[in-house]
Amino acid sequence: MKIVARDIPPRSLWTLEQAGVHPLLAQLYAARGVQSMQELDDGLARLIPPGEMLSLGAAAQLLADAIASDKKLCIVADYDCDGATACAVALRGLRMLGARHVDYIVPDRVVDGYGLTAPISQRVKDSGADVLITVDNGIASFEGVATARALGLQVLVTDHHLPASVNGQIVLPEADVIVNPNQPGCTFASKSIAGVGVMFYVLLALRAELRARGHFSVRPEPVEGGASTGSARTGEPRLDVLLPLVALGTVADVVRLDANNRRLVAQGLKRVRALAMPAGLASLFVAAGRSAPVATTFDFGFALGPRINAAGRLSDMTLGIECLLTDDPARADELAKTLDGINRERREIEGNMREQAFAIAESLFDDEEAPPPAICVFDPDFHEGVVGIVASRIKDKLHRPTFVFAASAAPGREHELKGSGRSIAGFHLRDALDLVAKRYPGVLLRFGGHAMAAGCTIAEENFDAFEQGLNEVAQEWLDAATLTRRLDTDGPLKPEYRRIELVDVLHKEVWGQGFAPPTFSEEVEVVSQRLVGEKHLALKLKHQGQPVDGIWFGHTEPLPARVKLAFRLDADAWNGVRRVRFLVEAAEL
Repeated sequence: MKIVARDIPPRSLWTLEQAGVHPLLAQLYAARGVQSMQELDDGLARLIPPGEMLSLGAAAQLLADAIASDKKLCIVADYDCDGATACAVALRGLRMLGARHVDYIVPDRVVDGYGLTAPISQRVKDSGADVLITVDNGIASFEGVATARALGLQVLVTDHHLPASVNGQIVLPEADVIVNPNQPGCTFASKSIAGVGVMFYVLLALRAELRARGHFSVRPEPVEGGASTGSARTGEPRLDVLLPLVALGTVADVVRLDANNRRLVAQGLKRVRALAMPAGLASLFVAAGRSAPVATTFDFGFALGPRINAAGRLSDMTLGIECLLTDDPARADELAKTLDGINRERREIEGNMREQAFAIAESLFDDEEAPPPAICVFDPDFHEGVVGIVASRIKDKLHRPTFVFAASAAPGREHELKGSGRSIAGFHLRDALDLVAKRYPGVLLRFGGHAMAAGCTIAEENFDAFEQGLNEVAQEWLDAATLTRRLDTDGPLKPEYRRIELVDVLHKEVWGQGFAPPTFSEEVEVVSQRLVGEKHLALKLKHQGQPVDGIWFGHTEPLPARVKLAFRLDADAWNGVRRVRFLVEAAEL
């Protein structure tokens, strides 16, 4: 492990300090590429205008026409937290904007697979729908879209995933309208917006279209006898009430928190802290043992998000979506407790599977050898619902692009393997799959994803060929520097910043993928150390001559008397007194 301090552009740091930003925050922001105060303005007025997203106007017109004609709309969701929140945002928002007939279908991970398939399109048609709307999927659903159109459905695809390519050319499904910032010709600056964010933008555009049509204009208010003595508005809804759901889906999908995404998350967090959120979110905070008034992005990513995701991994994502849709607190509590129970089951399955997967991965190389450039793991007993989580754990431990496969549980597809992959910086996983598909025709039955996460389906007999192909690409693309684990930090922590009030300030900020939470690093003295709970290392440290407690979760190996640590600031409470504590992330030994 190489622990490195980030560079701090002096001009950006000076600009932020001159604007009155606290010196520590100015340092952190500058090191993350912030150059002006405008980038820190999280006001809704600072959001990228909807007009910059390609085809958003056409989507708004399609939906406004459908509402005016009282058509039935059906949303086809995805079975992760981004898809669930996008579905809830779509249903809540469309109903707020006047749609009277809106329903949804969410694919089953095992039976249906990913995205809009032909059978799902048929189910949408059989439900009596006129318009099919995808959220967080559809950009590569050629057959599903074609089937829906052939059945007479209008199709609106809203997605954020990368489109497919054939012979180097981007190809898109023939939907009526496609809204995706990653489609060719779209100049929308926030390419990393989550699926739920795309749907939120669709609703913003729809509201503007309805406003232009006079949908919210003043109308005569009839009274008894047919006369009119006043006027009333249909009521232009405030879509900002949906931002807590947008924030949850954005953080849980681990998309890069660029300035636009940070604004969406910050606005959602403000409403959550003010307890202005759907009943289901409030119940999930209680079930997870977290406090909504002091909510953080950590709560979204590591407490609420996993509980929603667990439904799609082990059960039925309908549970997660219904939890986000209900306005009944008692029903919300019931669903949140169910999701919490499913998540506990998920953790148990993952724990057992993780140990088995680690053993397989470590058997691929000898103790004195470096791991291969890419890791591929399969066992017939693996559960396909948690392969992505386990791939992430192996990737973190071995610092290699990793795919974990499980046998498909779908009827008639018992000889297929479904894999989920996680990558390291410098290795674009979806592009790597595309190259494997070209070099080994027929090996990849289906694939898709992003730079850091992707999924694919292969025949069981082709596992060795896939492993060989992925390792070939990794061997070519990854050099020794990329394969060396590196942790970027914010360097030493000044002793005057080791204060409880600054811990609270840092916790309130929006941190996440691409805008890393503050991690400091420097050499400290280890005064004493002991194991707690048999798997965590509790530490008594001296930081610049002053005592401070530390904890390294999930680490059991003792540390030397002096060591360079990477750590985050946290607060620990003892006898009602809160004290600063270091959460150790890594050590350079």
